[in-house]
Amino acid sequence: MRGRQLRRAAICLLAVVAAVPVTACGSGQEAVDRPATARGDGARADSGAEREAAEKAALAAYSGYLAASRTASRRNDPHAPELSRFLADPLLTRVQLSIRDAKEHGAMRTGTLASDPSVTAVSLDSDPATVEIQDCLDATGYRLVYTKDQRVVPGSGGGKHLATATATRYPDGRWLISSGAAHPDQPC
Repeated sequence: MRGRQLRRAAICLLAVVAAVPVTACGSGQEAVDRPATARGDGARADSGAEREAAEKAALAAYSGYLAASRTASRRNDPHAPELSRFLADPLLTRVQLSIRDAKEHGAMRTGTLASDPSVTAVSLDSDPATVEIQDCLDATGYRLVYTKDQRVVPGSGGGKHLATATATRYPDGRWLISSGAAHPDQPC
């Protein structure tokens, strides 16, 4: 029974740490930006500079999220302060619960998680502003292991799979990753 629960936790942790809703496989070039909503004040659509700054900030938040998740998972610390620097709810709570679940089952994540994200949509006119990110995560070197003896938890192996995330701009100006999911069933 414990092994089944740990495998379920392993799958959940992989999905959350890779964390991100999947759209389709590809480079992201096929994605079409969301149409800008009409502004009542007649202001023009997003400027190129605003868009570029949003993309850069969102990708930085995404990269920070992956790094913070790996660090917190390796340390088995669901309340690591670096998580809240890059994540917002509901994703923050999902990541924290997954790390806590692995810890309670005597496991932790180790290794490397390779990432090469790209922006697929920017919506600066929405409230709040959002940036959609697509990634092909390589989790082949990222393992869930038993803390006690570093043995790999059966059924917890990873591979390459597609993932997406949403970065949201909050009122204080920070871009945080607010939602996402990994889809190990969609290789890339």
